[in-house]
Amino acid sequence: MSQSFLRITDTQRLPDTLRGGVVAIGNFDGVHRGHQTVLDRALAEAERRGVPALVLTFDPHPRTVFRPDVPLFLLTPPPLKARLLAKLGFAAVVEQPFTREFAGLDAERFVTDILDANLGISHAVTGFDFHFGKNRQGGPAFLMEAGERHGFGVTLVDAFRDEGAEIVSSSRIRELLCEGEVAEAAGLLGYRFTVEAEVTGGKQLGRTLGFPTANMALPESTGLKHGIYAVRFRCADGTLHDGVASFGRRPTVDDNGRPLLETFLFDFSDDLYGQTCRVSLFGYLRGEVKFDGLDPLVAQMKRDEAEARALLSGVKPLSELDRRLTFAAGPA
Repeated sequence: MSQSFLRITDTQRLPDTLRGGVVAIGNFDGVHRGHQTVLDRALAEAERRGVPALVLTFDPHPRTVFRPDVPLFLLTPPPLKARLLAKLGFAAVVEQPFTREFAGLDAERFVTDILDANLGISHAVTGFDFHFGKNRQGGPAFLMEAGERHGFGVTLVDAFRDEGAEIVSSSRIRELLCEGEVAEAAGLLGYRFTVEAEVTGGKQLGRTLGFPTANMALPESTGLKHGIYAVRFRCADGTLHDGVASFGRRPTVDDNGRPLLETFLFDFSDDLYGQTCRVSLFGYLRGEVKFDGLDPLVAQMKRDEAEARALLSGVKPLSELDRRLTFAAGPA
């Protein structure tokens, strides 16, 4: 992440240098191609005005506040979302704490307190269907009228449709990932789906089998299909390595364990314990299988390695964001 990029969790603590900026407003879970149309407009408007470009988002996701009993598979938890926004060129993300008290703020106070007083925005960019304030009372027309009164401009961006004329949405992407369709999900995201977590110690069975793995515990709400994936792994020092990863419960050796992401990095032997690393998924190879012993498991792992190497040898960036995220070595 850029040294100068800021993650701000209190709108009242915005540095003076960021006041008067152009602010893209939304949840932006996934930072997918639909979101990027809004974000790109904000960046262009900020450049035109010669002011900072910021993102105002909400944490936790409003759905987890209103429906806490229904787990939500977040595509981009706040740290990863911040990395993506930094790579797109924003100066900062403001992660407004979303509570029931905040949800009860009426639309006029959202504009007056958050957008005007705390952020001092010069322009807002958001999706055409953005609603805000208690009972979603604030909508596009309200925001535009409020902008005229408070002295800031408003740009509304139409829904983005993919090549099949379908609207790109976070829910569509979640459904694809739940089915293991990572290539199709990448087409909607505009980059390869990526997870980020600390590498933890395991039973080291993979090492004894000749396939040492970097193990990561993902959030329990992760809806990614269990199975084997061709991946690219970014270490904490920014280096990139191809590999093959298993996500699931390891049915041959540990039926009842918590799902883990276990990545075997090709031609790599360094210690990664305690490092926060990222794994980007390029292809789904197969589902989980319970083998009749370790020998057939090792034989299949060798086939998985060969297939993953072949798949990864021919990949190309889907976009500039994908290139920066999963192809360009350097600062993480």
